[in-house]
Amino acid sequence: MRGFEIAKGYEHLNLSRPKRGSRHSAGYDIALCEDIHIEPGAVVLGPTGLKAYMQDDEVLKVYPRSSLPRKHGLTIPNNVGIIDADYYGNPDNDGAIYVQLHNFTDQPVSLPKGTRIAQGIFVKYMKADDDEVLNDKRNGGFGSTG
Repeated sequence: MRGFEIAKGYEHLNLSRPKRGSRHSAGYDIALCEDIHIEPGAVVLGPTGLKAYMQDDEVLKVYPRSSLPRKHGLTIPNNVGIIDADYYGNPDNDGAIYVQLHNFTDQPVSLPKGTRIAQGIFVKYMKADDDEVLNDKRNGGFGSTG
């Protein structure tokens, strides 16, 4: 019904699927699949090597881990990433999830593979009575609907 898989091209990295930190945790911890380096003030895409599948009326919301600003001086610039159900398996990148990271410090930040940077929460959503769809098919990832 919903879950995480390893995206195409990342199978060789021996990645673990996200897990919740405790029985009552809402979010699944999402980690980097490779080392990254972020210059002061820069925004980079942090690769996770994961993709998420879910029902048509669900979305995966990706939030920064609460320790990200305090420990690393980083945040997610769009505050929450939205992974739609039709992002899964798209032809551009197989639905691989990337997390935007902004270094708001005056020092470079390097994070090793396996650093937990975000948490994903699956959520059901509703549509308006007069719902209209702009596009029948998804064409890629970030900003793909215009």
